[in-house]
Amino acid sequence: MLLSILLQATVDAGVDSINAVIDTAKNVATSDSINAIVNSAKEVVATDGLAKLGAGIGAGLAAIGAGIGIGNIGGSAMEGIARQPEAASDIRMNMIIAAALVDAVALFAIVVCGFIL
Repeated sequence: MLLSILLQATVDAGVDSINAVIDTAKNVATSDSINAIVNSAKEVVATDGLAKLGAGIGAGLAAIGAGIGIGNIGGSAMEGIARQPEAASDIRMNMIIAAALVDAVALFAIVVCGFIL
């Protein structure tokens, strides 16, 4: 950040001399600005850690939710086939499509959580 301020100051002022750049750096780098940079770095580190924690929890919940959903789909399909065996092929086809859709949503959620990391 300090380097970008220095570069911008030299471009704005049209400075050709290194001494003028050093003087600009001394004016910019006050103790208040250094403290502000350190504090913002601490906030970024804390926020980054919480983001990783949230991504891990989100990926775990997505996997658990998909497992529960696919389990409910399979259980309901088996119950439907037991009640009406002649419709087994239709029930099985619908079960596979529904399970694939649930799995796709869970995979999407895990990928989004992975991007946070």
